[in-house]
Amino acid sequence: DAPPLPPPTEVVSMRIYPVKSCRGIVVDNTRLRKTGLTLDRNWMFIDKSDRKFMTIRTDSSMTLVDTAIIDGKGDDGKPQQQLEISIHGTDARVTIPAFPTKDYLEKNTTLSTVEIWEAETDAYEYPASINKMFCDFFNKDVALVYKGPTARNSGTNGREELYGAAVPHHFADVMSLQIASEASFKDLNRRLREKDPSLGGWTIERFRPNIIVRGRDDHPWEEDTWKRIRIMTTLPDESAIYKIDLDVVARCARCQVPNVNPDTAQKHPKQPWDELMKYRRVDEGGVAKYKPCFGMLCIPKNEGKIKVGASLEVLETTDKHLY
Repeated sequence: DAPPLPPPTEVVSMRIYPVKSCRGIVVDNTRLRKTGLTLDRNWMFIDKSDRKFMTIRTDSSMTLVDTAIIDGKGDDGKPQQQLEISIHGTDARVTIPAFPTKDYLEKNTTLSTVEIWEAETDAYEYPASINKMFCDFFNKDVALVYKGPTARNSGTNGREELYGAAVPHHFADVMSLQIASEASFKDLNRRLREKDPSLGGWTIERFRPNIIVRGRDDHPWEEDTWKRIRIMTTLPDESAIYKIDLDVVARCARCQVPNVNPDTAQKHPKQPWDELMKYRRVDEGGVAKYKPCFGMLCIPKNEGKIKVGASLEVLETTDKHLY
């Protein structure tokens, strides 16, 4: 029998990470698309020597690259939302359109081929005038790129032959959305503090989730059993209720990125990886068998607006997740 359905919970915060592996932005309300939250991981950096994506896994200094969405003006003088990318603790920054038009991309970028997770995809590459600041910071020849027009489909459990449909996303690793539980994070923090009081006070940002729900403090990790969920957002100003259904496709098997302090780029030699390995190796799947799990990878079935305070209802559970 499937595990019992937990009571509804609520969305307590949301984060987008416009540039893969760089600092994210807390958002109060946004739109959830089939490809993920609006502006999430639409850009990434590549090492121009091999055209491969750059990741915090091998260069923790990426977390010192800050992002912000600001109000600005386009070339035509009209109001335009812009993405500001800056280097933490310095005055270095560049600004580009947050929603670049086809015309802007044709005039200001070059459509090229890049590699992410051993697969090629197309991307619009920004010019040297944009990249110089980042080349100086990373001390090598790098380029900022924006996802090209060709679909990049979900990996692992989200692959078409396993999921039953092709699911496009941008530059997220394998799927377009990660949901995490505040209750589960509290449980991890408690265990870490019991081991070493100096480990307290960490934030969930280390795990780079998109949507954080409250959960139940006396039932941490119950998200392990979610199979289908619904997020319902009521917007009185629009006299609208948005119901977004999601398939919870897999647990998120973790690497050691959460060991990196996002404020300093310093990597802890052991934690939280060691603690998670003790009690969160909970998935017998081929990807996750020897890794700890935190958070759930999801595929939206439809699109709609979402805001902090929205309710999350579990529609179906399972004890058969294998990543």
